[in-house]
Amino acid sequence: MEAFIEAQTVDVLKAAYTEMLNGCLEYPDQWDWYAIWMIELKDGTHIGEICFKGLSADGIAEIGYGISEEYRNNGYAAEAVRAVLEWAFSHPEVISIEAETESENAASIRVLEKCGFALNGIIGEEGPRWAISKR
Repeated sequence: MEAFIEAQTVDVLKAAYTEMLNGCLEYPDQWDWYAIWMIELKDGTHIGEICFKGLSADGIAEIGYGISEEYRNNGYAAEAVRAVLEWAFSHPEVISIEAETESENAASIRVLEKCGFALNGIIGEEGPRWAISKR
């Protein structure tokens, strides 16, 4: 993670991934809820990342994701989000997954809607908050 963070050229991503690393170090028994998961094509091409921002004591985890610009609009983000939702909801302690996105980020909103998220009425640091609960 340290090498990946060091290689980041976007300050916002560097800060976010540093938060994930700090979570891994602070909560080593919950590292997978702070890890940065790589999104790759079947041929191994790295096209983005997806992560959780911890798991709260009440069973809520926040998700974050991004796809490199040249790979957007191909359904990769929705596929990755669906995969991590399935993984997260396989844990009995997880009751809900949340995400924040800027109101102007139509592509991210589309991903969240495709994956079953709905607005929950809360405005977070990055914009409106979306949530999906265990079915």
